[in-house]
Amino acid sequence: MLSDAELDRYARQIILPQFGGAGQARLKAAHVVLIGAGGIGCPAIAYLAAAGVGTLTVVDHDHVELSNLHRQPLFTDADIGRPKAEVAMAAARRINPHADAVPVIQRLDDGNAGTLLAGASLILDGCDNFGTRLAVNRAAVALEIPLLSAAIGAFEGQVALYEGWRAGAPCYQCLVGSDPDREGINCAETGVMGALAGMVGTMAALEAVRALTGWGSSLAGRLAIVDMLERRWREVGVAKDPECATCRG
Repeated sequence: MLSDAELDRYARQIILPQFGGAGQARLKAAHVVLIGAGGIGCPAIAYLAAAGVGTLTVVDHDHVELSNLHRQPLFTDADIGRPKAEVAMAAARRINPHADAVPVIQRLDDGNAGTLLAGASLILDGCDNFGTRLAVNRAAVALEIPLLSAAIGAFEGQVALYEGWRAGAPCYQCLVGSDPDREGINCAETGVMGALAGMVGTMAALEAVRALTGWGSSLAGRLAIVDMLERRWREVGVAKDPECATCRG
């Protein structure tokens, strides 16, 4: 049940006919686990908390650095040196006191992924290395939890939703392969436009709300790509790899 204060807080969402009180109730019952409180995680955390997701857990072993601040607006100079997960979840509670915000100051790997992700309604992965992303994907498929994956680099970002346990549906590994050491985008080397992180993180939050509540057209099996150097948007299908060791039947 939604309290009177919650009905007032979420009124502008609830009046959307495609969403309504039922959608808001689903958000309140949902548990989203975010992997990473960085450039993608910070805006996603802010909007998921504001939207009314009942439980947010963020898994991040890193600490706030000065170079984070141009794209990670949940942090300030006063937070430098503090655990990102702890600061981000405190910010989520300030944004919405109705949100149960849980920090996990650990590095996720194959050994703990199942435990850290069990019970989630949805996983939102915005971390910055393939090893962790692949471990998250393996656990998501094993636990049958939708995985929303988002990434940024320079002027480009992408968001996709994977449900690899379903027949014919791809998982993240179907797109990127199985090499945890493959060359990726390193923002420290290539740079990243700060506002792009906000855009992609917000897109990820919006798609998380869509996946949790069911309005509109699902992103499952699709990859949405934005190129803000040329201001271009496109969406492509992701095929299931019949040889994928993680999700093949």
